Formats: sequence, C-alpha cells, structure tokens
Amino acid sequence: MIRENEGISSDVIRGYNDTMILCILRREPSYGYEISKQIRSLSNEKYIIKETTLYSAFSRMEKNGFIESFEADKGLEGNGKKRTYYRITPAGENYYNEKCEEWKLTKEVVDSFV
Repeated sequence: MIRENEGISSDVIRGYNDTMILCILRREPSYGYEISKQIRSLSNEKYIIKETTLYSAFSRMEKNGFIESFEADKGLEGNGKKRTYYRITPAGENYYNEKCEEWKLTKEVVDSFV
C-alpha cells in the first residue's frame, strides 16, 4: 500500500489529485470521505489521499470554479445532520479534459525514458 508521498513522488501525484477528484465527481456529486474511499479503491489501494490534501483540493477547485459545494442531509446513512457535497461544474469538466490530455502527453514523454 502506498500512502501519499510514499513511493509516488508528491510532485507527480499532486498534479493529478484534482483529476482524480473530478473523475469521481463526473459520475455524481459526492462528499469528502466517500471520494477518499473511491480514490483508494480505484487505485487498488496504491494511493491513499490525505484528508488535508483532499480538502485543500476542494478549496482550490471551488475557488477556481471547477466544483461547487452544497449541503445535504445524510438521510438514511446517519442521524440527519448536514453533510457537504461537491459537484463538478462545466469549467471543471473542461479542466478535467485538459488534465487528461496533459497526462497523455506526459505519459508519452516519460514512457520514452522508462
């Protein structure tokens, strides 16, 4: 199991935390803990994003207009307290597509040396 900054260079993965989060939000709105679990699961437990990294990304992406937050009841999951959910915006969709294209080029270049 690789935790953030263990085995994967923090410089490399940091540039793609937003992409991973946006990928998940493209499917449906979600909240921090669930997004963290999905990142862990989709990476086959090779990457576990730190809570501080996740919420810093939320803050930055919301400020840049890539996501928006809203409050919703936990409903059947808990005691009805409000939970902050996030959803992707059209600007976030564009940013996600740009990052995917950037990754293809990055991977092509690095594959030339590895």
